[in-house]
Amino acid sequence: MKPLSPVNQQCGIARSLEVLGEKWTLLVVRDVRLGFTRFSEIRERLGVAPDVLADRLAKLVDLGVLERRAYRDEGARARDEYVLTASGDELSTVLAALQGWGNRHLPNGLPPATRYVASDTREPLHVGFVGPDGRELPLEDIAVERLPRSEAAPAV
Repeated sequence: MKPLSPVNQQCGIARSLEVLGEKWTLLVVRDVRLGFTRFSEIRERLGVAPDVLADRLAKLVDLGVLERRAYRDEGARARDEYVLTASGDELSTVLAALQGWGNRHLPNGLPPATRYVASDTREPLHVGFVGPDGRELPLEDIAVERLPRSEAAPAV
């Protein structure tokens, strides 16, 4: 893998994409979040080649997004299943934001396959920017603030 440029080393988005930007990776996380934790289940759902899936799972384990847990079906050999770590579970917000964007901007005539709801009320949820007072801010009231660059990173 090519090392990140100095500018991208300072950027959390670029560093995240080093982990999550490969094809299939977020779909693996999505499926594990949905409860499909076994290699065979994930492979069947995604239609991904076994070597590619094994590579993605290994990387996600190495980076602390997933962890392996042994299980054994009666009469079968021990195998591993994959579960989200706390770090991996935090990706739920990313998945929800991507799903919402895709549903709004890439409609295909099919209803959504999933939705995010409050556990207690089952009311639908969406991702947004929330200020310190707990109030959600509309996008037109959001600005991205550039911070001082690291001495290791060139000015952009």
